[in-house]
Amino acid sequence: MAAMTWQAVQAEALRRIRAREWPPGARIPDEEDLARELGCARATVNRALRDLAEAGLLERRRKAGTHVALTPVRKATFEIPIIRQDIESRGQTPGYRLLSRSLAPAPAPVSALLRLPADAPLLHVRALHLADEAPFCLEDRWINPAAAPGVETADLTTISANEWLVRNTAFSGGDIDFGAVAADAGTAALLGCAKGAALFEIGRTTWAGAQPITAVRLTYGPGYRMRTAI
Repeated sequence: MAAMTWQAVQAEALRRIRAREWPPGARIPDEEDLARELGCARATVNRALRDLAEAGLLERRRKAGTHVALTPVRKATFEIPIIRQDIESRGQTPGYRLLSRSLAPAPAPVSALLRLPADAPLLHVRALHLADEAPFCLEDRWINPAAAPGVETADLTTISANEWLVRNTAFSGGDIDFGAVAADAGTAALLGCAKGAALFEIGRTTWAGAQPITAVRLTYGPGYRMRTAI
């Protein structure tokens, strides 16, 4: 069996933190013990934990060991919703349509946003989410396959990339922006609105430590009201 990568070690550490196997304030096992348990080199564990410490999830002190932060996030956090569940929470019936998927280098702005080489192959997915059979949200997403093992073979005709990533990848942080955009002709046709209509758009990137997972633009139909938790 191949040794675990630092990304896999980080994902396991994140799982234990979120499952409260390592509760806030608890001292986690020493690097040597974790390396022995997970079947990898101590340097691999060190790399994974260093990123989590930089993200504020762990506190590392010399001679005192590594502890789960009591207040791991010192700022408001945005919950990444599963769009299907968001629609269901509004009392509507969700629907989903995969518009396209391809593996190709991303446009320069996307590669720069994810800090990846211009020729790095990314999975590009475009999908339309429906609520009571009416257009609800247009998902335009680029995924780094190296950070999401299995996504290249996932059946994204039955589950959206949004839901697949939430269920199958662990992230440590990201960036998000909100804004209003005017619908171009293509977007207006997909969302069933007039060209030039004001639409609510969310741009988001997520990361596992220093490794980018995805960059997505979610464009919602007219009248959308965002609901989230902080």
